[in-house]
Amino acid sequence: MRARSRLRAGDALAVGTVGLRARRVRSTLSALGIAIAIAALVAVLGVAESSKQQLLDELGRQGNLLTVATGQTFDGRPTPLPITAQTMIARIPPVLATTAVGNVDGATVRRTDRIPPQNTNGINVLAAQASLPDTLSARVLRGSYFGPLAERYPETVLGYSAAQSLGIDRLTEQTQVFIAGRYFTVVGVLDQVGIAPEIDTAALISFGVADQLFGLGGVPTRIYVRVDPDHVPAVAAVLGPTASPENARDVQVQRPSDVLLARIKAKDAFVGLFLGLGAIALLVAGVGIANIMVISVLERRAEIGLRRALGARRRDVAAQFLLESALLAVIGGVAGIGLGVLATAVAAHTAGNPVAIPPQAPLAGLVAALLVGALAGLYPAARASRLPPADALRTL
Repeated sequence: MRARSRLRAGDALAVGTVGLRARRVRSTLSALGIAIAIAALVAVLGVAESSKQQLLDELGRQGNLLTVATGQTFDGRPTPLPITAQTMIARIPPVLATTAVGNVDGATVRRTDRIPPQNTNGINVLAAQASLPDTLSARVLRGSYFGPLAERYPETVLGYSAAQSLGIDRLTEQTQVFIAGRYFTVVGVLDQVGIAPEIDTAALISFGVADQLFGLGGVPTRIYVRVDPDHVPAVAAVLGPTASPENARDVQVQRPSDVLLARIKAKDAFVGLFLGLGAIALLVAGVGIANIMVISVLERRAEIGLRRALGARRRDVAAQFLLESALLAVIGGVAGIGLGVLATAVAAHTAGNPVAIPPQAPLAGLVAALLVGALAGLYPAARASRLPPADALRTL
């Protein structure tokens, strides 16, 4: 009896790589398409996760921060709170810390007195207390925050965006800005305060100087309240009546971390869009592999006929080309995962975010590449297996 031919796993792997090794340039270009698509998918997931992790870290630190304000006047200026509001709020047992800012109406900020008054760059002047950095977890990027002398002398600390708008990237003893007809010495620049963006676009001065020069009277327009994390809802419910017993309905109590949650949801929506684009790129790369494999079948008709004549079954020929297509996609997928991880690390380092890649992202990329490669190889493999040996051998 005639023995049935068998294709062992090792032989299948060796035969499946023949075409890849014989046509290296073509194989490399085909794998490159898969690599780019997989790299895009992994990078999108990685960058989004890194950014999301940064927001979640900030959310964890700032989730117990509340703000108290009373809205705005008809011309858009913040309305003041009662002068006793901060003292009363500080007496609530779960309140850990408070700080207040007061809006200085009509004060403009310019680099020098030579700049027209209309060019304010949208910078506001806020009176601030010494407790602001600790309460808001704000970091001083350059210089220092207010010292004891700031209550008597014209000193200012700029928010991150305000410093950029004024072109101040380093500080010296002569660094000054022109605020409401007087030069103020810039003693510090704050880093970005994501939980309180109004600080980023402000020039901060002390309440003492604001009272002397602008008649602020120590009246705050916004109070930041750091609360025991276990009592945030309870404290938020009583902040209005505590801050302004006579006009409790006019008091607006907000939780800035809600803004971070909205940003996370917005990022998730964009991630879905970019993943869709990446899937389209992966599909295009799969079509490219299918096209290359069809050409390979046509070029290797003699090889197929010789193998069939030596006893190879149709399934063996189909397995050869299917395995070749899958290997081509897997090679591209592995390279793409490496590129995606590298792109994520570079992007996270540039943005100052922690490097966070979802564990399922590399695995999903590899599975997607394998699936696309297998699907792309189905038609070429079926076509190769249906070639009659006699017809194929005529091409020798």
